[in-house]
Amino acid sequence: MNYENIISNNKQGPTPKRTIYISVKAKFIIAITFSILWVLFSIYLSKDWIKDLASVTNLFIALFIITGIAYIPGFINAFLLASILLDKQPKFKNDDPMDEVTILIAAYNEENGIYNTLSKIKEQDYKGKINTIVINNNSSDNTVNEVYRAAKELNLKNVKCIDEPNPGKFNALNKGLKLTNTEYVITLDADTLLHSKAIRYLVSRINSAPSDIAAVAGSVLVRNSRDNLLSKIQEWDYFLSIMSIKRMQGLFQGTLVAQGAFSIYKTEIVKSLDGWSDAIGEDIVLTWQMLMKNNRVYFEPLAVSFTDVPTKFSHFYKQRSRWARGMIEGLRLVKPWQQPNMFLKFLTGIDLLIPYMDLSYTIFFIPGCVLALFGKFYIVGPIMLLVLPITLLTFIIFYFKQKTFFKALNLKVRKNKLGFTTFILFYQMIMSPISLIGYLQELFGAKRVWK
Repeated sequence: MNYENIISNNKQGPTPKRTIYISVKAKFIIAITFSILWVLFSIYLSKDWIKDLASVTNLFIALFIITGIAYIPGFINAFLLASILLDKQPKFKNDDPMDEVTILIAAYNEENGIYNTLSKIKEQDYKGKINTIVINNNSSDNTVNEVYRAAKELNLKNVKCIDEPNPGKFNALNKGLKLTNTEYVITLDADTLLHSKAIRYLVSRINSAPSDIAAVAGSVLVRNSRDNLLSKIQEWDYFLSIMSIKRMQGLFQGTLVAQGAFSIYKTEIVKSLDGWSDAIGEDIVLTWQMLMKNNRVYFEPLAVSFTDVPTKFSHFYKQRSRWARGMIEGLRLVKPWQQPNMFLKFLTGIDLLIPYMDLSYTIFFIPGCVLALFGKFYIVGPIMLLVLPITLLTFIIFYFKQKTFFKALNLKVRKNKLGFTTFILFYQMIMSPISLIGYLQELFGAKRVWK
């Protein structure tokens, strides 16, 4: 995994092929160098922009605003672009494993979806034994009855349903962890549907990794993208933004979130860390604790699952503000400088900059767009548009990479032009204020809500 064959010199005859390898460290240096050069180029082009903005504020405020809405986003997007271009997913050592695994499903009022979730487990082409533990966490509906109905009608012999009276997803998962005796444990959200090859590819990746692997994050995509415009926008967020970031992090062997929605972990390592913490972002904290112990966390794009995203703005707001709180919680509990290598220090260190970017987008960029409508281009002007091309280029390249994986799974990318256009032009304007509220909720200790 440390080295990948990216260029080969093919010759005729018996002469062995000459192969050039680029180490992960070299790729990191290339990506960082490209990002720095991009920022320097941006600074050079923005001299007049800084001057004009400083004329109505001052130099410090001008630099503070432009850095938050242009330089830092440009640096991150440039690093992401370079990483994606350098990334090459390694082959499986064995793509047909037979390890026994345990799936943990924390369930709170999931009567409408738990049957379908279990039916997709039944349809897996995985040849190993799959144990499924559904942990009922104080449901007040017919979740438990639906579990038993699915077990009976689908002939699921290795499914059990247990109760966890203490509220909180972390309590439910830890209850299931105590009953887990297999080498690997998989967490799956109760509303997440697995592709038929998902578990096979997830286990194949963790088996193909070095011995210090701790977890592999699966690929979570949107199932209900046809519901309304909000779900159409989120389809592109999951497909392009979230997945591209995970591919970048996976390249440097430090995927920052082995998300609870669908990931596989080494059971022994999870137990050694006392399971999931009492945190709103329990999966973030667990992943960062694994990384801090010098373990690797990968991402497997072929292990695909589909989830229902919020279709009401109020639900979307609660989910995304909760995610933002989880990131701050992770930074508070596991400091970036405590990570054991430069890759992880850098990747987690980026999260320190995200609140600054969200603050800048919320209080500077959005008002700047309003000013631009009246011909005032102090904040949002032609130079600001430089951030857009590199973002679009990154998404276009990643789009075609994703299509390759979809083809291997007999899946097709939905045509969703309205969602894509809205995602590119307006999504960050929606997300930054919501994230900012999440940061403030964590800062002031607001009440935690699971769902």
